[in-house]
Amino acid sequence: MHGSEGNDGLHDTPPDDPRPKLLPRVFGSLAIVGLLVGLMIGRLTAPEPVELQQIEVTADGVQVWFNVEPKVHGEHIDGTVALLFDAQGKAQRGRLKVNDKDVNWRVRAADAGLLLNFVAARPLRGEWSGAEVEGRWRLQVRLREE
Repeated sequence: MHGSEGNDGLHDTPPDDPRPKLLPRVFGSLAIVGLLVGLMIGRLTAPEPVELQQIEVTADGVQVWFNVEPKVHGEHIDGTVALLFDAQGKAQRGRLKVNDKDVNWRVRAADAGLLLNFVAARPLRGEWSGAEVEGRWRLQVRLREE
């Protein structure tokens, strides 16, 4: 049997290594650097938020200006025209004339973006089309009585 004395060190338990374990620190540092690089790339490639810049009243409707093209959903509901934009902006309201009759319009925040409503004493129909003009997006809304 073997005694407690160290003969030649072949069967002894190795002594504890006093050096710190660096491998977990290296992997932790790589994970943090990878996370930060991924966040920076995501920030650079994120699309620009769509913003309503201004609304101009024209002879037969309005021109709505955005910084980039928004998603638009429009409907005719009980004689009113409603347009829903996937955009940000402030609430506004105004009045315009269609065939010498008053039409009120209003922009307000909705769950899915901005809602533009046109209301008149008589039923309205609307047509809208968009195009890029001078680096901005212009949506023309033309109104007529039914």
